[in-house]
Amino acid sequence: MLYGALEAGGTKMVCAIGDENGHIIEQVSIPTTTPDETMPRIIDYFKDKDIKAIGVACFGPIDLDKKSETYGYITSTPKTAWKNFNIVGCIKDALGVPVGFDTDVNGSLLGEITYGCAKGLTDAIYLTIGTGIGGGVMTNGKLLHGMLHPELGHIIIEKRSDDKGKCVCPYHKACLEGLAAGPSIEKRWGKSAKELFDDSKVWELEADYIGTALVNFCMTLSPQKIILGGGVMHQLQLFPLIRNVFKDKMAGYINTKTLENLDEYIVPASLNDDQGIMGAIKLAIDAQ
Repeated sequence: MLYGALEAGGTKMVCAIGDENGHIIEQVSIPTTTPDETMPRIIDYFKDKDIKAIGVACFGPIDLDKKSETYGYITSTPKTAWKNFNIVGCIKDALGVPVGFDTDVNGSLLGEITYGCAKGLTDAIYLTIGTGIGGGVMTNGKLLHGMLHPELGHIIIEKRSDDKGKCVCPYHKACLEGLAAGPSIEKRWGKSAKELFDDSKVWELEADYIGTALVNFCMTLSPQKIILGGGVMHQLQLFPLIRNVFKDKMAGYINTKTLENLDEYIVPASLNDDQGIMGAIKLAIDAQ
C-alpha cells in the first residue's frame, strides 16, 4: 500500500510517498507561500499517486480537537496568510482519502518512536531547535495534545545575568525559544550558528539554556528518552555540554538507571532529518 505524507513547514512543504514500513519512495519540496499558491501544487502532487491515506505533520498552532468546529485548521499562526486555514478539509475534499493530522514536532517524535531511536518506548520527548523551538511529547504510549498541544519552546526560563542578548520572542521576556533558537543566537552574537562553530562561549550559554529546559521537562513529563533535532542541533559539540548542564542542575535528585547513561538519554535525531516525513507516513497509516 502507498501512503501520502506532508510535513507542512513555515518555509517549505515536504510531500512524500511511502509504504507501510515507513520507507520513503519519493519526495519533493514545495515553497510555503500562500494557501492559494501552495495547496494546488500539493494536491497536484498527490492526486494521481493512488494513496490510501495521507498524514499531515503541520506547523501551528493547530486545532487537534476532533469535536471542535475548527478541527484540522491552522489557527493563530504568525504566518498571516495561513491563519484560520482549514488544511485538513482542503486535502480531504480534494483527494477523498482519510487524513491523519498532528503537529510537526509530534510527527517527528512519532517517526522516531515508530522507526528510530525511541522505538519501543512509551514516554519520550522530541525537541526541535532551529528557527524556533517546538516539542512533541508521548506519554503512556499516546501523543500528548491536552487543551491544545504542548508548546515546550515557550516555557519561561531565567535569563543569565551575563547574557547580553535579548529574548527575541515577541510574547515573552525570557522563554526558551526567545533565548536559545537560531534567531536569538544570531542576534546576540551577530553571526549565524554555523559561523560560530568554534566559539566555546556561544555553546556554553546555549547548552545552559537547553540543559535547564531539559531538567524541567524531565521533572514534569518523566520521559524515557529526550531527542534533540533541528538546525541548531547539527552543532554536535552541544550534546556533551547539554548533558553536563543537565547532570549538574539535576543534582542527583532523580536517580534512575536510565539517567546513569546520559549519552543514551539525551540524543540526536536518528533518521537523517526524515523523522518528520516518516512520522507523517505513520499518521496516514493510523488514519485508515
